[in-house]
Amino acid sequence: MARLVRAWATLRYNQLAMAAISARLVDALCSTDDAIRADAAAQIYNTAIAPALLIAEKWRQNTQLAELLAVPSLQVTAGLAVFPAVFAKIRAAANHPALAEVPPDQDAMEFEIHFPNGISLDILTTKDPAGSGAIARYLNKFGEGIQQVEFRCRDVDAATTPIYPVSRSGANNTRINFFLIATENEKLLIELYEG
Repeated sequence: MARLVRAWATLRYNQLAMAAISARLVDALCSTDDAIRADAAAQIYNTAIAPALLIAEKWRQNTQLAELLAVPSLQVTAGLAVFPAVFAKIRAAANHPALAEVPPDQDAMEFEIHFPNGISLDILTTKDPAGSGAIARYLNKFGEGIQQVEFRCRDVDAATTPIYPVSRSGANNTRINFFLIATENEKLLIELYEG
C-alpha cells in the first residue's frame, strides 16, 4: 500500500491551468452537421486526454493501480464545461441525450455524447451561473473549456485512499473522487468514477 500511496503523492500539484480549447470547437458541437460535430469532439477529446494519458501510463506501472483502472482497457471521458445556453444548443444538436442524475448539492447538469473511435464527452453546466457550485466557479474563472478528464475505475476508494478523502456520490449513482495533477504546462482535474 505504501507504494500505491507514493504513486499518487508524486503526481499531485496544482499551480497551472487545464488545456485551453478554441471557442470555435465548442460552437461546432452545436452544429446540425454530424461530421462537423464529430470533428470538433475529436479535437476537444484529444486535447483533453493527451496529457492525462501520459499520467495514466505512469499509473499503469503500479500493479495495484493498473488493476483498478483496467476495465479491460482505459475508459476515458473528457469533461467540457459550457454556459447554460450553449449546453442547451449542444444537447439539441445531439438529439437531446438523457440528462444525468446529478446529486442536488453539486449544482450541475450534465449529459454524455459519444462519437466514433471511442470519443466520449461529458457536457457540464451549472444550474445557477451566479452560484457557488464547482462548475459555476470554473465557468466564472476560466470560461468554457475542458474542466476535467474522467477515468473509469473498478474501486474508487481503493485507488484513492488514504491520499484523498473518501469518494462521494456522482452522477447516475456512480462513486467519484477528484484530484489535481500537474503536467509540464498545465494542471488536470482528474475524476475517477466507479459504477
